[in-house]
Amino acid sequence: QVQLVESGGGLVQAGGSLRLSCAAAGSILRINTMGWYRQATGKQREWVATITSDHSTNYADSVKGRFTISRDNAKNMVYLQMNNLKPEDTAVYYCNAALVRTSPLGAVGNYWGQGTQVTVSS
Repeated sequence: QVQLVESGGGLVQAGGSLRLSCAAAGSILRINTMGWYRQATGKQREWVATITSDHSTNYADSVKGRFTISRDNAKNMVYLQMNNLKPEDTAVYYCNAALVRTSPLGAVGNYWGQGTQVTVSS
């Protein structure tokens, strides 16, 4: 079994910062790409940023220059540093991991966390 648990969400004023964390645990052999997605009320879930196992990163245009994704491979964790937050960043943020499991050995899968709320007030 694999679990992803996010933390670090909250309420912040526009222009402020938050740092999200996501811990992956369970029968994990290797984590390939990790990423963050978000879903605002009444909207579809959208991609925010991804990072590969060799730390190559990509960002949505809407967050480029403000958000930074990073990971700690030894701890199976991914982070999202969010600076200069805007009201339009308000959403539930989800962690995602594409990984290979130890049980069943070699099984691949795509897993999601439960989400953490980020609210940016104007």
